[in-house]
Amino acid sequence: MTKTLLVVDDDLPFRERLSRSMGKRGFEVNSAESFASASEIIESKIYDYAIVDMRLTDGSGLELIKKIQSKSPKTKSLLLTGYGNIATAVAAIKSGAIDYLPKPAEIDQIFDALTNSKEVLPPPPENPMTADRIRWEHIQRVFVQCNRNVSETARRLRMHRRTLQRILNKHAPRE
Repeated sequence: MTKTLLVVDDDLPFRERLSRSMGKRGFEVNSAESFASASEIIESKIYDYAIVDMRLTDGSGLELIKKIQSKSPKTKSLLLTGYGNIATAVAAIKSGAIDYLPKPAEIDQIFDALTNSKEVLPPPPENPMTADRIRWEHIQRVFVQCNRNVSETARRLRMHRRTLQRILNKHAPRE
């Protein structure tokens, strides 16, 4: 029995390469480039699997996963994101994804995450983020959540405002 797969990514070359590769692995693949087109597709068909990009040109991949889960709770969804951090992982799982992978992800890695059972822990990442990078991303996320208000961000992070301003003026640490 052929398993059905929906691939949603606004990056055309990546979407086509991923769709071809998954087709060779036995999936019946449909793809969409946007939140709107994917929403239309999921209204007409139920999928066994879905691979969804976090940031789509017209919406959030997290919202799309929620929509997929409400339509078909048995669909196993995987979130791909160029913004790999702990908050993204938590949000993906809360939205109903079985896993999330930071981009760029290899096709084999995507296939394994999609099809392996959750009892087996995935191997550690080849290039994990440094502690400095994780700290910087956390500060950036809180800053954006506080509508870029430095004083409010500093209060929530229990940090002196000037210290926060110095951190915000620096470039992101290397990964």
